[in-house]
Amino acid sequence: MIGCIVFVFGVMIGSFLNVCIYRIPNGLSIVYPPSRCGSCQKRLKARDLVPVVSYLLLGGRCRYCHSAVSLRYPLVEVLTGAVFVWCYTVLGLSALLPGALILSFFLILIAFIDYDHQLILDKVLLWAVGAGLLVNLCTAQHSWLDMLGGSLLGGGLLLTVALVSRGGMGGGDVKFAAALGIWLGVQLTLLSLFLSFFLGGVSGIFLLLFRLKKRKDMIPFGPYLSAGALLTVLYGQDIIVWYFRLFW
Repeated sequence: MIGCIVFVFGVMIGSFLNVCIYRIPNGLSIVYPPSRCGSCQKRLKARDLVPVVSYLLLGGRCRYCHSAVSLRYPLVEVLTGAVFVWCYTVLGLSALLPGALILSFFLILIAFIDYDHQLILDKVLLWAVGAGLLVNLCTAQHSWLDMLGGSLLGGGLLLTVALVSRGGMGGGDVKFAAALGIWLGVQLTLLSLFLSFFLGGVSGIFLLLFRLKKRKDMIPFGPYLSAGALLTVLYGQDIIVWYFRLFW
């Protein structure tokens, strides 16, 4: 029952994320004007905006001009609901759950904006850093020194990669890694970056093998940083314990 409530809540947050993903990179307010059809500009009513349900009932088309609505919208909503349920399944109704849900919000937002525009926006990162400081202040999960060390480690490592690769890593990725350090602390930041590079490497090989990307094509790294951070939040301590038992 609780899982269903968490899923519905996540789907609703996903609907808001769709607004943020589209409007923030375009310099638009996420509050005004109200949602409109991208084709006919008709203002959408509440019945047109029920997450997932409206899309299915309308057959993926605008109620007014019948133009196709991108499948992206319900996918983001369902993805957010699934991620929220995943967090709840792993963490339960613990003090860590609200922080994981808030971080998940920012991870999904940053991943999709970076995928669409190859941009990781400072305004989003500042909100993410502020939220991370507030969450850690409330939960005392990481000390100020640990947060500072994690930020310097994350940003420093990716800055080194950016310099060595001569542009293979963007400045947004560097700042994103520094922001994640506030959330994760030193130890978990290191693990998060390892997982991100592993996922990015495996994905890159897959894309090249199936000729979905060419060697010189730009592949945004933000989605992999987001995936690595989410896995670290949910399984980081277990992975670290497993590693030390296996190799030490």
